Amino acid sequence: MSTAAHRTLVLGGARSGKSGHAESLMPAGAVRYIATSALDPDDTDWADRIEEHRRRRPAHWTTLESASGPGLAELLRAGGPPTLVDDLGTWLTTELDAADAWDAPRGTIGTRCDDLVDAVSGHAGMLVLVSPEVGLGVIPETRSGRLFRDEIGALNGRLAQVCDEVLLSVAGLTVRLK
Repeated sequence: MSTAAHRTLVLGGARSGKSGHAESLMPAGAVRYIATSALDPDDTDWADRIEEHRRRRPAHWTTLESASGPGLAELLRAGGPPTLVDDLGTWLTTELDAADAWDAPRGTIGTRCDDLVDAVSGHAGMLVLVSPEVGLGVIPETRSGRLFRDEIGALNGRLAQVCDEVLLSVAGLTVRLK
């Protein structure tokens, strides 16, 4: 696969195969993997999930963490080798936490989302984004659950407009939407 400018958004539910499929899209050679989640040593289940992803990735990939250094948009603007971002749900959660926006009106982190969409739109190389598709399930019972569902749905829609390709993973199968 060419490393020319090409932006792909891979959507899917929990354990749908979206991350594995996104990883399979990456070329041989140098790859920049941007992890959007921070490790919480008190959450062993989350630590196990992160370790599962680490074991699956080739050892020669470079891993950067956007939650503990430069933000995701800044990393994307910096350029580099073919890039995989996994995933935008944890990025959104981190942004909502940082802005203390869980009880704030929808759109409170709109400027951060605008900045990310702009960075993706202007990305000059190969970019694969992984994001949860949460709009196919039940309406969440909690306000924070509904906020997350609405914000990630809006972000996914905006990113789908600026990406060259959009894929949906369900039950380990992936279909092309765009």
